Amino acid sequence: MSRSIERSTASRRTFLQRVALSGLAAGPGSALLAACAGGGDDDEEPDTAEPTDGGATEDPAAADNPFGLDPEGELEIFIFDGGFGDAYATDIHEPMLQAKWPNLTINHNKDADITAALQSRFVAGDPPDFINNSGNGQMDFATLVSNGQLADLTPLFDAPSWDDPSVPVRDTLVPGTIEQGTFDKPYVLNYAFTVFGFWYNKTLFDSNGWTAPRTWAEMLDLCEEIKGAGIAPWTYPGGIAPRYMHWPLLSMAAALAGPEILVDIDNLVEGAWKHEAILEAANALRGLRENDYFLEGSEGLTHIQSQVQWALGKVAFVSCGTWLENEVAKSFEDPALQEEHELNPDDELAGDFEFAMATYPLLSDDAAMPYETVFARAGEPYIIPSQASHPEAAMEYMRAMLSMEGARGFTEMVTSLTAVLGSSEGVDLGAPGLTSAQEALNAAGTNVLNYKWDSWYPTMNNPGIDAHTGDLLAGRKTVEEWADGCEDEARIIRDDDSLEKYTR
Repeated sequence: MSRSIERSTASRRTFLQRVALSGLAAGPGSALLAACAGGGDDDEEPDTAEPTDGGATEDPAAADNPFGLDPEGELEIFIFDGGFGDAYATDIHEPMLQAKWPNLTINHNKDADITAALQSRFVAGDPPDFINNSGNGQMDFATLVSNGQLADLTPLFDAPSWDDPSVPVRDTLVPGTIEQGTFDKPYVLNYAFTVFGFWYNKTLFDSNGWTAPRTWAEMLDLCEEIKGAGIAPWTYPGGIAPRYMHWPLLSMAAALAGPEILVDIDNLVEGAWKHEAILEAANALRGLRENDYFLEGSEGLTHIQSQVQWALGKVAFVSCGTWLENEVAKSFEDPALQEEHELNPDDELAGDFEFAMATYPLLSDDAAMPYETVFARAGEPYIIPSQASHPEAAMEYMRAMLSMEGARGFTEMVTSLTAVLGSSEGVDLGAPGLTSAQEALNAAGTNVLNYKWDSWYPTMNNPGIDAHTGDLLAGRKTVEEWADGCEDEARIIRDDDSLEKYTR
């Protein structure tokens, strides 16, 4: 064994033993972690380092290197090459880590299809240390968790924060961030904080005297006026992702009846999809089809195609998250994407286009929650494989990402909020859409909605309920038939004894 490999193995073994001693490694991945760490060393004496409490500490050395990173070790990083690109890693986060640990070797990689690039490496037991598992080709989180292939991130969240060793990382995050990546334990760091709503061109609206509707009745009145102006009121990605319309459907239902209905859906409660408020929201969205308010052909569009039609001024509304601004800009600037989405070289954003986002409208004036209620969640997931060779370096990299410098740099570069508290304060967001989303989140206060079933049970979401929603919006199913289909998908998961179930 070479000296570098020997040092790497010892460093990883020390890290895992410290995690195990602190009681944080037990769970689905613990046996696999032990097998990877131990190899042929079962008879070795255990590391004698005392366990730490993993939280804020007064020990400067422990705070400076809470995971026992080898200063001359290695770190392999694999970034999803999608809407955010990878420059935020190469130009912000990696230089931060390198400045602190100048002798650490960083091996950076990127790919647009994570599953295609890494599945064989997981099978071979040789995955990268750190992965941005995102995009349409992302690996199934539930499968990774059930197979024990992800490292428990509790040590990260309990560690001293990068900026202030007296404050643990978990206390620097927007509430709900850790929960979003939790199955039985937190296995996923969701870094970007996404706010969802319906998007419109403020310039177009101002020029026509239109205002963003606050109720569904106002929405329908405005849709009729927009249609009369020769513009399609709505579009959606019916070809590959009708689930973009789950966000308004479930948000409006929860605002009407209260967030408990989303908890029931997450917990696979029988009949949850047939709650009166959910049926009312589904009926409202299906009405967009019945009133001919969808752009013709929406049922066959991709998410990019639907957004491009909106940006070209052919549509008034799309439902999306705060990545929209960055994603649309790339579609118009990248020649390859222009060709892929059949854009002409001279196509550009319609007129003096100004992105704006508003929260989904209320179905009733006497809704349980106020209009300011917003659907928002931590997203853009990052993981550390349980078989990573250098998990301690990967966690230190995550700690750098979650610093104020790392979070602000990300926001400035890719126009996305992060899950780090206060990281956008004093930052010129620049992008008007992101600014309006931040204002909506601020106005919401504690009235923030989220659900977990789509990440806990991916097949329930896609192709499951996704397909039923596509049929609903295309007019191929009634609301009752859609609800029956959703209930069937929940029952399949509920009755499958091979799947681990989660509750909140």
